[in-house]
Amino acid sequence: MFACYLYGMENIFYVMLIALAVLAMADLVVGVSNDAVNFLNSAVGSKALSYKTILIVASIGIACGAIFSSGMMEVARKGIFNPALFYFDEIMFIFMAVMITDILLLDFFNTIGIPTSTTVSIVFELLGAAVAMSLIKIFNDDQSLIALFDYINTEKASQIIIGILLSVFIAFSIGALVQWFTRLWLSFDFKSKAAQMNSLFGAISLSSITYFIVIKGIKGTSLIDKKFELLNNTTIVDFIDSNLVVAIVCLTVFWYLSCLLLVVFLKADIYKLIIGVGTFSLALAFAGNDLVNFIGVPIAAYQSYEAWSVSGIAASEFSMDVLAAKVAAPTQFLLISGIIMIITMVFSKKARYVLDTGINLAREGESKERFKPNNLSRFIVRIGIACNSYFAAILPENLKKKISAQFTRTEVKKIKDGKLPAAFDYVRASVNLAVAGILISIATSLKLPLSTTYVTFMVAMGTSLADRAWGSETAVYRVAGVLNVIAGWFGTALIAFTFSGLVLWLIFMGEEIAIAVLLLFASVVIIRNYLAYHKRAQAEAIEEKIKKAESTTFLGVIEESASNIAYVIKRGKIIYNNSITGLSKNDLDSLKANKKQVQKISKEVDELRNDIYYFIKNLEESSVNISNFYISMVNYLNNIAQSLTYTAQICYDHVNNNHLKLRYNQLKELKEINEKFEKDLFNPVRSLFQDQRFDEIAKILESKDELFDFINEKIDAQVKRIRTDEVSPKNSTLYFSILVETKDFLKAVTDLLETYFDCYENNVRPYLK
Repeated sequence: MFACYLYGMENIFYVMLIALAVLAMADLVVGVSNDAVNFLNSAVGSKALSYKTILIVASIGIACGAIFSSGMMEVARKGIFNPALFYFDEIMFIFMAVMITDILLLDFFNTIGIPTSTTVSIVFELLGAAVAMSLIKIFNDDQSLIALFDYINTEKASQIIIGILLSVFIAFSIGALVQWFTRLWLSFDFKSKAAQMNSLFGAISLSSITYFIVIKGIKGTSLIDKKFELLNNTTIVDFIDSNLVVAIVCLTVFWYLSCLLLVVFLKADIYKLIIGVGTFSLALAFAGNDLVNFIGVPIAAYQSYEAWSVSGIAASEFSMDVLAAKVAAPTQFLLISGIIMIITMVFSKKARYVLDTGINLAREGESKERFKPNNLSRFIVRIGIACNSYFAAILPENLKKKISAQFTRTEVKKIKDGKLPAAFDYVRASVNLAVAGILISIATSLKLPLSTTYVTFMVAMGTSLADRAWGSETAVYRVAGVLNVIAGWFGTALIAFTFSGLVLWLIFMGEEIAIAVLLLFASVVIIRNYLAYHKRAQAEAIEEKIKKAESTTFLGVIEESASNIAYVIKRGKIIYNNSITGLSKNDLDSLKANKKQVQKISKEVDELRNDIYYFIKNLEESSVNISNFYISMVNYLNNIAQSLTYTAQICYDHVNNNHLKLRYNQLKELKEINEKFEKDLFNPVRSLFQDQRFDEIAKILESKDELFDFINEKIDAQVKRIRTDEVSPKNSTLYFSILVETKDFLKAVTDLLETYFDCYENNVRPYLK
C-alpha cells in the first residue's frame, strides 16, 4: 500500500517538475523582456551602434555568461530559508508558488513598461512562500512564533532590503558626481579633444569595465576555477584581488596605449568601443549571475526530486538538507537558458517598451512625457532649483562662466521620422556603463546584495541630472517618472511577498487541484496580456494620428498641414455625431467612450503645440515666413479640439447625472444640425484636404453664413419654447451650450479655412503657374 502511495505521489511530483520547467522557460521570456534594459539602455539610447550590432554584441555576452554561469544557485537553495527544516513536498509547494507568482509579476511589469528587479522579485517570492509554509508548520505543530526565525534566514532578507535602499541612493549620487566631472573635463565637444585626452578617458572606462567582467561576470564560475588556475592553486580572480592596485594600473596602461594606437593610426571612435564592450560586460554579468532569478528555483526543484526519488522515503518525511550542499547546475540547462534569453531579447516587443521608459527619462531636452507630475515631484524640483540658486549665488562669476561653457551643447534637432536623433551622447553612455560596472564590481567583491536593475537605472538617472538633461521644462515629469519606477520597485517586494504566500497557502490546501487551477489561471492571464498588448501594438501601428511637422520648406509644411486638418475633421465628425447620438439615446457607455476619443485628439493637438519651437528651429531660412501660418493653423486645431471636448463632456455629464432627456424637438434640431454639418462642412472639407484640392476652399466658405444662420435659427426656436412652454432648466442650459459650442467649432473651422486659403493663394499658387 505504501509503495502504491509512493508511486502515485511520484507521478504528481513529476508532473509538477514538468510544470516548473515550462514555467522556467516562460519566466525566462518575461524576465529577459524586463531585464534587457540593464545592458541595452546606454547603447540604444546613444545610438552609438546600430540596433542589429547591439543585439549581436549583447547576444555574445549572454552566450558567454550562460557558459560561465555559476551552478551554485544559492539563493533558491538555501539563501532565504533553512532547507533542512522542510520536507520534500513542502519544498515543491514553495517552488511552485514562487514560479507562478514570478511569471505573473514580471509579465505585469512588462505590460505596463516599468523596469523592475528580477533579483528582488525572486528573493521576496521565496521569502513569502517560505514564511507562509513555516507559519503553516508552526501552527500545525503548536510551535511558538519565535520558531519562524529558525525556518527563515532573516539576516539575508534584512541585507537585501538595506541593499535596495543603499543601491538606489549611492548609484544615483555616484552617477551624478562622475558625470558632472567628466562633462567638466570633456565638454559636449569631446570629439575635438586631443587624442591623448580621449584615450585616457577610454583607458579609465575600459579598465573599469574589464575589471567588472572579471569580478562580476566570471568570478565564482566553475569554468574559471577549472580552466584558468595559476600556479599553487591561485586563480586569476584571487591573484587580482591580492594585487588589486598593480592589476588596475596594468589594465589602465594597456588600454591607454591600445586606445591611443586606435585613435592615431586607425582613426577609430573610442567611445563606440567603450559602449560596445560595456554592453557586452553587462550582458555577460546578467546571464552569468542573474540566471538564478529565472532557472534557480526549477533547477533546485529538479535536484530535490532526484534526491527524493531514489530515497524510498515518503515525500512528507524526506528532509531537504540535501539543498544545503553545493551542487552544480547541469550545463545543458544553462545553455538552453542562454539560447532562450537571446531569442527573447531579439524578438520581444515588450523589451523595447520597457527600454523606452528608461531612455526617455534620461533623454536630453523634451520628449513625449509618459509620467504626469505630482506634488512630490514638484516639491523635489523646487528644492533642486533653490539649491542651484544658492550655489550660483556664492560661486565667482568667472568660474560659473567656465563651467557653463563646458556644459553648453548644440541644439537638438529632429530627424526625418520626427524623433530626436539620440537620447544622449557617447560620453554619458560610456559613463553609465563604466560607473554601473564599478559599483556592481565593488558590491560583488564585498559580497553585498544589490540589484543590477537598480544600479544601472539609477546611474542613468544620476548622469542625466548632472548633464543638465532635466531642464526646467522637463524636470517635473522626469522626477515623477523616477519616483514611479522606484515605487514600482518597492511594490515588487511587497506584492511578491504577499502574493507568493497566498499562492503557497492555496497550493497547500488544494494540492494538485489548486496547482492545476493556478497554472490555468497563470496561462490565461499571460495569454490575455500578450493578446491585448499585441492588439494594442497593431492598432497603434495602423492608427491614424496627427503628424508632427517634418518638412523644412514652405510647400512641404502646406501639404503636411493638409493631412492633419483632414484627420482632425474626420475625427471631429465622428465625435460630434457620437455626442448627439449618445445624448438622444441616453447611452452613457457610448458617451464615455466618446470622451476618451476626444481626449486622444486633444492630447495629439497639445503635442503639436509643444513641437512649435522645434518646428521653427528646423525651418530653412527661406521658409521662415511659414511660421506665422503654422502657429495659426495649430491654434485653430486646438480651438476645434476644445469645442469637441466641451461638447462631449457636457453631453456625458447630463446623462451621467440622470437629468431629463432632451425633448423631441430639441433632439430633432440637433440631428438636423449634425446632418447639415456632415453634408456641407465635414465631408467636403475632409475630402478637399485629403486630395489637396485647395482651389475648392473658397466654395466651401460661401456656405459659412448659411451655416451660422442655421444655428441661430435653432437658438431662436429654443428661446421661443422657453417663453411659451414648460422646459427643463437643465435641458435648456445643455441645449444652448451645445449650440453655442457648435458655433465656436464652426468659427474655428472657417477661420482655419480662410487662413489656409490666403496662404495658399499668396505663397503657393503663384509658383504653380
